[in-house]
Amino acid sequence: MKTILLVAAAALPLAAQWLHYPTPGIPRTPDGKPNLSAPAPKTADGKPDLSGVWSSPDTKYFFDLTADGVEAPMLPAAAALYQKRLAQLQKGHPSERCVGHGVTDYDTVPAPRRIIQTPGLIAILFESYNHYRQIFLDGRPLPELTQPAYMGYSVGKWDGDTLAVDTTGFDDRGWLDMNGHPQTETTHVTERYRRRDFGHMDLQLIIEDRNAYAKPWGISMVLNYFADEDMIENMCENEKDYSHLVGK
Repeated sequence: MKTILLVAAAALPLAAQWLHYPTPGIPRTPDGKPNLSAPAPKTADGKPDLSGVWSSPDTKYFFDLTADGVEAPMLPAAAALYQKRLAQLQKGHPSERCVGHGVTDYDTVPAPRRIIQTPGLIAILFESYNHYRQIFLDGRPLPELTQPAYMGYSVGKWDGDTLAVDTTGFDDRGWLDMNGHPQTETTHVTERYRRRDFGHMDLQLIIEDRNAYAKPWGISMVLNYFADEDMIENMCENEKDYSHLVGK
């Protein structure tokens, strides 16, 4: 039941408020279609411009970060919790309580997200649950953990044409994916964003957590530019699905 509901929710971006409204200022082919293989744009200060609406092309990593066979080297307690979540058919995911997703969940969800880039800050607006995220580029350090957050706290810096983002300060009630790979208060997620051309962004995710995993692990994926479309309001309406998610 839950899988059906989530897949249905992931399909919502296909109907937008400004359906097929041309995205201004993007490169186009002679027939007027978006030229997604055009060179990646730059900002006024010469940095790669990651701005725009992006989406993940499929759901496999959203449900399972190990979908392609990468090992998640879980420590015994984390492995036991993961197996319990699998046995309960994903019952207990934070989305049941309209809490939303964590960093890796939002990175892999197929719903659109809008990146807004300034020299000192990148904001990411997520269609799912109308949530947002801030990545500070002003040189500040990661904060000491005093108030854990589902999305953690993020700082970034440019490594050539790649944006490297470090996120810590997570709430241990978050899940890394729908299958339930654990997230704890010591989880450290590193993201590396590289816009290889106008329409494609390479994204590498690396997860480190001394309390849950024996060594760092992660995946590489692609985000696609969501041209000539926009995001729609997507609210979690008062836990209407919660009572139907009965688990095993």
